[in-house]
Amino acid sequence: MSGFRIGDVAIDSPFVLAPLAGVSDSPFRQLAREQGASAVYTEMVSSDGLVRGSRNTLDYCAFVTMERPIGIQVFGSDPTIMADAARVLSDLPAEQRPDLIDINMGCPVRKVVNRCAGAALLQDVPRIAAIVESMSAATPLPVTAKIRLGWDGNSRNVVEVARTLEAAGAKAVAIHARTRAEKFEGEAHWEMIAEARRAVTIPVIGNGDVRSAEDAVRMLEQTGCAGVMLGRAAFGDPWVFRRIRSLVDRGESLPPPSAAERLEAGVRHLAMMEASVGPEHAAREMRKHVAWYIKGLPNSARVREQVNHTRTAREMAELLRAYLGDLERSAAMGEQGLEAHASDRPAPAEEFLDAAG
Repeated sequence: MSGFRIGDVAIDSPFVLAPLAGVSDSPFRQLAREQGASAVYTEMVSSDGLVRGSRNTLDYCAFVTMERPIGIQVFGSDPTIMADAARVLSDLPAEQRPDLIDINMGCPVRKVVNRCAGAALLQDVPRIAAIVESMSAATPLPVTAKIRLGWDGNSRNVVEVARTLEAAGAKAVAIHARTRAEKFEGEAHWEMIAEARRAVTIPVIGNGDVRSAEDAVRMLEQTGCAGVMLGRAAFGDPWVFRRIRSLVDRGESLPPPSAAERLEAGVRHLAMMEASVGPEHAAREMRKHVAWYIKGLPNSARVREQVNHTRTAREMAELLRAYLGDLERSAAMGEQGLEAHASDRPAPAEEFLDAAG
């Protein structure tokens, strides 16, 4: 299956990594790109923080060259501030400048919605138009948006919003096929992705209930969308992109990674995180990632508890290597696969869910 274009940015396959609050840091994005994600997005950053020149906000925007094409996702509700934030990103040195600027119009979390941002924007279509028009006028970079079907079941205005985005200058729209009220519950309504796709000419990227390579292919076939955005399916499993590409390119279903591959990736991820944020912060940030890497392996609950008490990256790495040694000495290691039933996967805390909804 061929890729698509967002403005003048070429995306070489349909399968991209979603913006994920508290998850899609640079090491995670790099691993996803290595395994075949065709584009990645940062976790959402504050437009106010960008305009104020907040160091912490700018740190969230940092990336390395191999992550390209990359979008920086911005949230806010004031068209003027959002335009100024777009200018800040456009004025960064070339090596720090993103390929895309994405607008968060889907986050269901209360602290975002209460600021009239995220999914709250779906209740104010004129404001959506004003934000996209002002940002598109302020930057030469393609401006995109990630939305939901609407605020609730009585206001599914995804087609209206998609048309408004296109008319205002957006170069693509990603759609999580649930309303804000549904959050991440129930079944995603893929048929509404298809309806929005028929209503606009810009690329539509589908999102929601894509848990496997087969799901990704089925979404493309059923909706006609240009791209598929994976979020929670990639938690502890960047190899999901490799499996999708193998299925699409060669018709081959790859086995899940071994326990050794998972733990070695965890150790490498940890080292990358340490280089990025330092040993103590790395240990804290990696706890959730490690929990996902080891999910379903023998004695993982005990190891997860030990991981949660480590204070430095070195302690955590030693623990993971020791755990791998234990598994290698156990006949059970060869019997474990990465794929767990959906009910067995850890339910991420709300703040770790897809930032864009």
